[in-house]
Amino acid sequence: MLTFLVRRVAAGLVLLYVLATAAFAMMSLTGTDAARNIAGNTATAQQVAVKKHELGLDRPWLTQYGEWLTHAVQGDFGTSWFGNEPVSESLVLKAPVSLSIVVSGLLLATVLSVVLGIAAAVRRGWLDRVVQATAIVGYAVPSFLLALMLSSTIAVQLRWLPATGYVQFADSPSGWFQSITLPAISLAIGAIAATAQQVRGSVIDVLRQDFVRTLRSRGLSERRVLFRHVLRNAAPPALTVLSLQFISLVGGAVVIEKVFGLPGVGSAAVTATVNGDTPLVMGVVVYLVLIVVAVNLLVDVAYGWLNPKVRVR
Repeated sequence: MLTFLVRRVAAGLVLLYVLATAAFAMMSLTGTDAARNIAGNTATAQQVAVKKHELGLDRPWLTQYGEWLTHAVQGDFGTSWFGNEPVSESLVLKAPVSLSIVVSGLLLATVLSVVLGIAAAVRRGWLDRVVQATAIVGYAVPSFLLALMLSSTIAVQLRWLPATGYVQFADSPSGWFQSITLPAISLAIGAIAATAQQVRGSVIDVLRQDFVRTLRSRGLSERRVLFRHVLRNAAPPALTVLSLQFISLVGGAVVIEKVFGLPGVGSAAVTATVNGDTPLVMGVVVYLVLIVVAVNLLVDVAYGWLNPKVRVR
């Protein structure tokens, strides 16, 4: 098992290096003049040149990247060119916002998709058709459109929940819950649709296998067969979809944070990209890739627990 985990961690580090290198290269190709944006439109060419020298933008690309990488491996991602604050501190402040809506959306999607998928697979009939039709509609509706609909109806018209803003959990647990409810629901709908379909199909496939009929013939209750044996064998495909949906939720959070005015990592990434704030963009890239790698590692561990044969790969 240790070798299995070491291989996965090594693959994750390679992925991190490749994506970080690609992101740094793309930032240099965007054409955004960060020095001009910082100095202002009224700055002279000499003033812009001085600012470029201060930021190191007048040096070769490989030199800039080598310097960033040297500091990054030591945990130093530099200082934001526009916010004038350390990137690490900025991410520490913004990460809880993004993680709150992403993790809440994933938990909501996991619970509802498992319940709906099992219900559709076991009950079949009209319930199965309703679940499939609802899943198709939910998957087709973009998360940002759903976010706008929820914000305009539930928040603006009905005033049940806040339309914008974020409340720290330490300040008010109830206020925190209310501030993340609509963003989490907006993120979760698409994941519920995709995962519920996968759970349904996997459970139906397992229910048709011979060992299930054998267990039933031995007198085991339907509940025990379903929750102790069928679900464990049907779980791996669902875990794969959930891991992919998590990556989708992380990407979708960028738009959702803008819609609901949340000061998260996603909205910071958009602003930094527009301004050409390379240190902050690179910090966000590393942060997001590390989260994705960690989640995939957890999924691999779950695979190894559910199916020991996976550990030898």
